[in-house]
Parts: sequence; structure tokens; C-alpha cells
Amino acid sequence: MTTAAIIAVGSELLHGGRAESNSLFLAEWLAGHGIEVRCKAVVGDDVDDVGVAVAHAAERARLVLMTGGLGPTVDDITRDAVAAVTGKPLRLSPLALAAIRARLRAAGRRMSANQRRQAQLPAGAVLLRNPAGTAPGFALTWNRCRIVCLPGVSDETRAMLTTAVLPVLRRDGLPGLAMRTRTVLTFGLPEGEVDARLRGVVSAGGPVRLGLQASQLGVAVSLTLARPAAPRRAASARRAGRARASSAVASLNLNRAVNRAVNRAVAAVVGALGHHVISDDGQPMESVVGRRLRERGFTLAVAESCTGGLIGHRLTSVAGSSAYLDRSMVCYSNASKRDLLGLTDAALKRHGAVSARTARAMAEGVRAKSGADVGLSVTGIAGPAGGTPRKPVGLVYVGLAAPAQSLTKRFRFHGNRRAITLRSSQGALDVLRRWLDGLPI
Repeated sequence: MTTAAIIAVGSELLHGGRAESNSLFLAEWLAGHGIEVRCKAVVGDDVDDVGVAVAHAAERARLVLMTGGLGPTVDDITRDAVAAVTGKPLRLSPLALAAIRARLRAAGRRMSANQRRQAQLPAGAVLLRNPAGTAPGFALTWNRCRIVCLPGVSDETRAMLTTAVLPVLRRDGLPGLAMRTRTVLTFGLPEGEVDARLRGVVSAGGPVRLGLQASQLGVAVSLTLARPAAPRRAASARRAGRARASSAVASLNLNRAVNRAVNRAVAAVVGALGHHVISDDGQPMESVVGRRLRERGFTLAVAESCTGGLIGHRLTSVAGSSAYLDRSMVCYSNASKRDLLGLTDAALKRHGAVSARTARAMAEGVRAKSGADVGLSVTGIAGPAGGTPRKPVGLVYVGLAAPAQSLTKRFRFHGNRRAITLRSSQGALDVLRRWLDGLPI
């Protein structure tokens, strides 16, 4: 399998004002073409530093994909750095110059001296046309490594991948069988316990690689088939001296073998993690509960306090959610809980806004007011202030009211205000998921 390295160039990416995001979609795009990213680097606008990064990456990977530093300003030094490290001096490319001039002319602008710099490419480089901007990309080969340089503007980079980059990679024979990755999403288990439960489930050194990533929404388990084996049937046919199967049949057999290997690994992971699994195909919680509500023909009403509308936002981010979501109400103050949900001042004073009794009453209240089949509520202390020894920051109660039962679930989340809010929304939706699927809550 072809290996790749990604280098993002730009001092602004190192100063905290702007996040580097190109490598995320580039890695996914490369994986879809059978190219595995082995490392990423972010480098400032310094010719020597960029040159060192290119040299190191070229030693480790067959393909180096760079973004940024191709603009017209003085700090755009990717061309200079690549020319210096490869020993291929910059030369004016008539094709690049014509493309830049045509782009500017279409926008009613004239070329400046700085913009002319963008037409300087390392000797022998292949021009990569940019259909969305003025900065052309380029590709060259150095030390048996293909170096591809693209603009840092994400829309321009995306536009060039299929039209300009892929043909170059195909001529080099770099793409292979698309890497198959499945993601199993979980909630309710810490990363360490997920790791412990999965030890030995996917054999180390086997064709399927396992990865864990923890976030406020749970632990994601990725399963990637990195080294697909040739189908046994094709291998036995070669040993027997029979004619080779057609490339189409061989490809079909290989795809089936790949799918079987990944499916077996996914089934093993799901079996080990049980009811903590949200989905085995990367679908987020809001999509899973939405699909369950639609399948059951249920409508839902939500009353939110500490999450401030986040649950409603997540549910409505799914297309078609109007089929099951009736309303989501932010009842932040005690007065709103009284006026909108029917809670009494006496009950709120007796039990407090953050309590199991209040969460149950909120769920029952929003269900009664809306006429929905299911009422869901959340109330808690997101912090950083407001906690007490009896009710600390991160204490959250979720309530669920259905035609035949009402229930509550107590959580104790940790982290800052944003983390607690995200975890609270996930916890509330997980209570709903478990109830819909008849799982323990």
C-alpha cells in the first residue's frame, strides 16, 4: 500500500488563531484511493523549516502532499522551499502564467508583480490547474517520492483533488484498493475499559487495525483493513495452473473478502461492548434515535435546562426530523419550568431544580403539554460555579416519560462547561436510545 505524508504550511496555523483542517479531508480522500497517511506536520513560513519537513517526509512516504504557501505574498514560501530542498530552481511557467492571467481577467482584475510570482514553479514540475482560485499547484518527483503542492484554501484544494491530483497519482500507479474503515460508536464506558474489553478481540498484527478515540460524546472504535489478502479461490486457481480470472471478477472477489474481514471484526467488537454500542457504522446518536423513533412511529418532545437547546439542535440537524420531533423547549429558569411545564413552586423548592423529581416532572410536563408520545428532559449543573458538596458541578438528571412509565437517570460528568453540556446531551439521548431498544438504563 502506498504511504503518504501531509504537510500544512503557514505560521498562522501555529499561533492559535486558525486551526489546520485540510489534513482531515485529505487523509480521508487518500484512504478512499488506497493511500495510507503515515504522518502529518504543520510548519511555519520559513524556507529552511519547510525544506527540513519535506526532506523528512520524503524519507518516510512515497507521496508528500503539501497545502498552503502558494499565494502571491512575501510569506508564501512553499515554492522556494521545495525548489531549494530538491535542487530544482524556480522557472516561469508560461502555462501557469496564462492560467493566472485568464482567472484575473475573468474577475476584471489585472495581474500584479506579486501574482506573477505564483507562476514560478520548480524546474520539471507538472502544473496542477486550480479551477477555483489563482494559485496553481504543482507536482514533481524527487528521490523516488512524488511531491504534490496545493493551495491552502480548502475549497480550492478540494476542487483540485479529482481534476488535477488524481490523474497524476494514477500515472504514477499510486492509488490502490480503497482502505475500508468502519467506526463503532459507544457511550457510557471510559476509554480504558473499552480498551480492556477489546484486548484480543482483534488480533495484533492481523489485517484489521483497531484504533480508539475518546471525546465528550463517547469512545469511537475504528476498524481499518490495511492489508487486504488475495481471495483464496484466485490463489488456488493459479496454483492449479488454470487461466487467470478476469480483472473484474478478481476485483469483485477481493472486495467480498475485504467486506467479510471488516464485518467479522465489527461483529466481534459489538459483541464485546454490548449495549454500550450506539452504532456500528459511524452514525451519530441523533441519527440513531431519530431512526428508531421513525420506525416505532413515535413523536418526541424535549425540555432542556442545562443543555440550553443543544439536544433540539442535534435532533433537527438530521434531515426528516420533523417526522418525529414535535418540539424542544429551553426551560432554564424555575419560572419557565413552572409556566411552560406545569411544575409547582413548592415542588421546585422542596426538591431543587436539579433533582430526579424535577427531571421526571419536566419530562411528564413537556409530554402532557405537547401531546407527544415521549417526553425527554435534562437538568443539571454545568458549572463552573453553582455546585455544592451535595450537588456538585457535573451532576445531571435525565427524565423520560412514556405512556406506560416514567423514569430518571442520574449522571455525574466531569470537565469544563462545554464538555459537561455536550456529555449531558449525549446522556439524555442515550437514555432515549436505550428505552427505545429495550436496553438497561
